[in-house]
Amino acid sequence: MIDIEKLRTLYKFSKELSLQDAQDLLKTAKSTSFKKKEIIFEEGSKDTQIYFLREGLVRMYHIKENGEEITFSLIPENNVVANFDFIATEKPSPFYYETLENCSFFRIDYQVLDNIVSKNANLEANRKYFLRKMIFKVKERLETFVLLNPEERYLKFIKDFPDLTNRVPDKYIANVLGITPVSLSRIRKRISSKK
Repeated sequence: MIDIEKLRTLYKFSKELSLQDAQDLLKTAKSTSFKKKEIIFEEGSKDTQIYFLREGLVRMYHIKENGEEITFSLIPENNVVANFDFIATEKPSPFYYETLENCSFFRIDYQVLDNIVSKNANLEANRKYFLRKMIFKVKERLETFVLLNPEERYLKFIKDFPDLTNRVPDKYIANVLGITPVSLSRIRKRISSKK
């Protein structure tokens, strides 16, 4: 029997999959959940689980030597949460991945996924499609730091993630934008005064 929820989730990450291709993947995906404030991956992790976030929000952060936490990314639903550092380079992760809300996922181990995908040309094409999308997202983020000033970065952030400002503390958003919480507050006041 086909799990429709799994199927819907999978199609959000893929392109032109047949039902048979999807079933090959879905047979191995497991449903799992984490409560708010749980750690999925710790710094130094060599875990190869890949999580497809169905519901919730995850924060990716690093702890500096002085104990300060720096939020690198906020990952909302319909995105992948994985220890890409270890999967891609076999280097332990420099980040923690923490749930900011109760989260539900579909989970599959990368080695299992790799084995299934390598035997199926359609799934291999989808892996390349997914990787291109990831590379584009990284490039787009880098461009915002080079081409946009802090206010423009904030406006782009709220356009791309309109509901996140109500779901996370300002300090996390400020970290992602590369500014201080005080600067974020000033930007918001300036935008508000223009309206």
